[in-house]
This record gives sequence, C-alpha cells and structure tokens, in this order.
Amino acid sequence: MKAITYLQFNGRAEEALDFYGKALSATSVKMVRFGDFGQDPNAPLSEEEQNMIMESRIEFSGSILMLSDVPPFMQAATGTITNGNAALISIIDAEPEMNKRIFEKLSEGGTVIMPISSMPWSASFGMLVDKFGVMWKFNSEASKFLDATNQIG
Repeated sequence: MKAITYLQFNGRAEEALDFYGKALSATSVKMVRFGDFGQDPNAPLSEEEQNMIMESRIEFSGSILMLSDVPPFMQAATGTITNGNAALISIIDAEPEMNKRIFEKLSEGGTVIMPISSMPWSASFGMLVDKFGVMWKFNSEASKFLDATNQIG
C-alpha cells in the first residue's frame, strides 16, 4: 500500500498537469478525461465537463503525484474546491541542486515564502506557494534531521 499526494482542481487540472510535469522533470505522465468513458444519458456532461481531467498521474524521482478536476456536478456533493494551507507537498532528502532546480520552476507565477537556502537543520530548505495555490516545502535533510532527534514511543 502507498499513500500519495492527490490534488483536485476546479477546471485547471490539465494546466497543472503540464506545469508539474515540466517542473518535476516527470518520467511518466498519464491522464484520462471524463468524456473518455461516454455519456450517461441520465446525467449528461457538458462539453466542458467531458474535457476535464478525471484522473492523472505524474511519476518523478521515484515519487507519484496524482490530480484531477472536480466538475460542478461533483462539487454539488463534495463542496467547492478551495485553495488552502492545511496541507502541503514536501520534497525531502533530495540533493540541494535538485531542490533548487525544482523550487525555481515551481515558483514561476507563485509566491516564495522562504527562498531555498542553507539552514542549521538542512543544507537546502525553502517554501513556496505555486501559481495554483499549492504549498511546497523543500528539506534536503528531513530524514536525517528526524532520525537524529528523539524518537516517540
């Protein structure tokens, strides 16, 4: 079993898929649209909804990021999609040069919270919010830092 990051968008998943695929130097990008499965005559989708991303997957550096759109008919049940700061994506244990390269690409059109720099706990640490409102944290020494501290339990 795996736990992965799954991002949901309000009609911008294809744009995000392209952006993240490039920024993360994806080795594989796959996607399926809502319209790829035909129409349910009892719940027809608009042309816009048919073109939305139902499921997608980006593979990069041994990691997986999945994302999709949430069409209006689904938001009626799930609630509207909002950008938030309760969750973030953390890139850990990467070489400082890789952190810098990915950080610079993801920060295009976004907001840098803490520029990538050396900190007492990490040779390469930084935080940003990308142009889609997703928060990213980079820590090249996250595992080493946690392993060196006291264990719980």
